[in-house]
Amino acid sequence: MRSLSIMTAVALSLASAVWANNPDPVQQHNSNAVWFENWIGLSNATMVVAAPNGRISQIRAESGTPVYELDRADAQDGVYRFELRAATEEDVEIVNPIDNGRGEPQTTMKKPFYMTGHFVVSRGVIITPEEVREE
Repeated sequence: MRSLSIMTAVALSLASAVWANNPDPVQQHNSNAVWFENWIGLSNATMVVAAPNGRISQIRAESGTPVYELDRADAQDGVYRFELRAATEEDVEIVNPIDNGRGEPQTTMKKPFYMTGHFVVSRGVIITPEEVREE
């Protein structure tokens, strides 16, 4: 019984170590681009950006982080919202595989990653908005 509890503790600590080594990507930016750091174990990414005027941009990257570059000549001030989708390295079971008539149905797929966020453009450049607190 004691060895079972030790094995369980070791398994839990290994699982938390793996999770700590693969945190979610962190949004970064400079004056004209948005990208992500901690891009570990993700591939086939698609980033969809919606500008304040409703214009939709789509950036794809098979490997590495997608990078949205602001077109300063066309930039509109305001809040830009994004949606990021990618595939992880982890396989998950497809609960209801579909037989499409092209051989054996696929039973696993890469676990999807999904993230949303926003960034702010002011005077034609991407900025970090100041946090305003009332006293």
